[in-house]
Amino acid sequence: MADVQEGQQQPEPVEAIEAQDAEDETSSLSGTLTWDGKICMSPKKEGANRVLDVGTGTGIWAMDYADEHPEAVCDSVPPNCRFEIDDIEKEWTWQEPFDFIFARHMNACFASWEKFLKQAYDNLEPGGYIELQDNAFPILSGDGTLKEDDPMARWSTLMMEGTELIGRPITVPAIFRQMLQEAGFEDVVEHKRVWPTSPWPKNEALRELGFWTQACSLDGVEPGALALFTRVLGWTREEVLVFIASVRKDFKNRDIHAYWNVYSVYGRKPLKEPTPAPPAPPAPTAPPAGLS
Repeated sequence: MADVQEGQQQPEPVEAIEAQDAEDETSSLSGTLTWDGKICMSPKKEGANRVLDVGTGTGIWAMDYADEHPEAVCDSVPPNCRFEIDDIEKEWTWQEPFDFIFARHMNACFASWEKFLKQAYDNLEPGGYIELQDNAFPILSGDGTLKEDDPMARWSTLMMEGTELIGRPITVPAIFRQMLQEAGFEDVVEHKRVWPTSPWPKNEALRELGFWTQACSLDGVEPGALALFTRVLGWTREEVLVFIASVRKDFKNRDIHAYWNVYSVYGRKPLKEPTPAPPAPPAPTAPPAGLS
């Protein structure tokens, strides 16, 4: 298995989002709880030999996959896992194709998802799979307990506005399925769950998810907002810190029944590329006028 830390150079406004502690917590949240204990949902959760984990962060997913699949070939710690630093938005230079490409929490990281998916498609062997996992903004509420002028709702809206301005919108996961289909993948499957913003649900599993979401959000909301709000939206640092303090209060408020939609979407590269249609025969030449 070739698991690669793609050290893609994110724009400064979103770079601070990936703090190590938040990454560790989010990895546990996504792999263990959201998807019923599975670290991925595609058929390549079993049987893949050469795997690429895009934007691996602390490497938790990669090492978990390597530990679960000792048959996957490569080298490092674990012995079948290695890490590389590269810019995933530039031309890919691997010589061998992968049979599974996995990308998690890459929201707002790509200037062009279309380019990323094309390169992923081109670097998969026929029949190989890609899987994307991420949560999509905005934060939602089904019972009206999150008001439009609440700090959490305003933060969600401002995050969408800021990432849209830099060409890296954080609403994209909601259209992962459409994007994979348009990129040429087939048998595309979408799994959709929710991340409660705090332990407000009565359901025990959702309440545990809410605990982890709250912990990640309390850690990540300030670094994510600081760069984006000051460098893109024109706020001062002091204004951001005051605002984020009120946002954190909302994340701690269990009377606010809010959530993100979170997606796992996978698709398969066709086993055989479609055969181009033969050129149409030339149209017959009309006989000269007056001749039979």
